[in-house]
Amino acid sequence: MDLTWLKTLAPMVGTALAGPFGGIAAAMLADKMGLSEKTVEAVTSVLTAGQVTAEQASGIRLAEIDFLKFMADHGLRQEALVYQDRADARKMQIATRSPMPAVLTIMVTLGFFGVLAVLLDNPELKSNEVVLVMVGQLSAVWGACVAFYVSTTFSSANKTELLAHSTGLK
Repeated sequence: MDLTWLKTLAPMVGTALAGPFGGIAAAMLADKMGLSEKTVEAVTSVLTAGQVTAEQASGIRLAEIDFLKFMADHGLRQEALVYQDRADARKMQIATRSPMPAVLTIMVTLGFFGVLAVLLDNPELKSNEVVLVMVGQLSAVWGACVAFYVSTTFSSANKTELLAHSTGLK
């Protein structure tokens, strides 16, 4: 289920759909898109089919606004959703003691830096769009793998946002 485009159009609803607030997000999306069945499965089925109409796309944006209002009304914050999702993954890792996340992280790290080394050694590959897309995807996946272990804080993101909009020292 590739819904990355949904996270661009409606980031909060897109994130919530796959998380603990999936039912609420699905109900809001289904309502705004004119779907009769208000389940996560029904909504994702329509979204992944690639047949979203202009009216439904508009409805998705309205659902995003409604979802943000719902979160504000109930004292929920975006970082709480993301933190809970990551915390659940860590709890599962502790409970199962599976080596797979570490193995995958090592494989992705070796792959990412291996591809970068090959790119540096072969300048003619830098113009190959497929290679550049692969590097971009590996970069994103590597960031997610590292975030699983070291994470980041939203205060850090907030600091970056404040610095970006600051006027600087005078």
